Amino acid sequence: MSYSKRNLKVASVQFNHKAGDKAYNLGRIRSFVAHAAGKQADLIAFPEMCITGYWHVRNLSKQEVVSLSEPVPSGPSSRQLLELSARYDITVAAGLIERSGDGRLYNTYVVAMPDGKVAFHRKLHSFINEQIGSGDEFTVFELPQGIKAGILICYDNNIIENARITALKGAEILLAPHQTGGCDSPSPRAMGTIDPELWHNRKHDPAAIEAEFRGPKGKEWLMHWLPSRAHDNGMFLIFSNGVGPDDGEVRTGNAMILDPYGDILTETCRAGDDMVVANLDMTVRDRCTGKRWFRTRRPDLYGPLTEPTGMEVDTRKSRFSYFNTGKNEGETG
Repeated sequence: MSYSKRNLKVASVQFNHKAGDKAYNLGRIRSFVAHAAGKQADLIAFPEMCITGYWHVRNLSKQEVVSLSEPVPSGPSSRQLLELSARYDITVAAGLIERSGDGRLYNTYVVAMPDGKVAFHRKLHSFINEQIGSGDEFTVFELPQGIKAGILICYDNNIIENARITALKGAEILLAPHQTGGCDSPSPRAMGTIDPELWHNRKHDPAAIEAEFRGPKGKEWLMHWLPSRAHDNGMFLIFSNGVGPDDGEVRTGNAMILDPYGDILTETCRAGDDMVVANLDMTVRDRCTGKRWFRTRRPDLYGPLTEPTGMEVDTRKSRFSYFNTGKNEGETG
């Protein structure tokens, strides 16, 4: 594949993973990678923890979480992603549970590139299980095409400072893998659960479930904040997500790709596994609003952003009480 620095063809996937079934989930990944390669995509992005499964992990014991975890990039799943990347000449990005060299566990997103290089990001705001820690580094790396990409996993994207720092570190594209939509949130303005029967009846009445996916439990919620992460920071944004049943909740999919103005280039609200593809013209960033705003920043005024307010609470500690009752305090995973 001939590389052009200022253009990139990308794919974003939504699929319904099976809890703890790595073989099945990697099989779905293989199928979509072949499909994306057929469309001559340069990069394909899959959801958060789609290799291991997501929501069921909140109820697992330490030993069960450890059993699901793997080293990165030497583990079997990372090696499979690298093999797929080399075979199809496409960058492949997907999420799993990482077990680091010192035995710590992380919600990690792995990016395997055709030249054998690997980038990975440890979720900064992890809360799915108290055994899984939070990362403490921002991740920006260079794709084979010479374009810089950053990664923020699900809830990481809710914190505006995370997106800004990632952009300041040079990211032109933001990979934003999620497991969200249809969440049982205590906020009256944030999502809400979806009747599982609508999903089970989707083949006979697709309009009913897709209306939920497009409404306030899915896309409408995302549109309150997701486009601003792209627009305000002058980045293309690749949103991938789970779809369908996830241990009692129904994820809304809504895979989409946004440009640096926050406009949607392509999207799906289909109630099922799906993939969307878009051509990214990187020259669009040259004069986009967010990038121009960077030039008029006043860093000398921003000291208070790094000063604790006293309201800060560890993400995990603020959520485990909700997990014990089956509730999800967060706006996204």
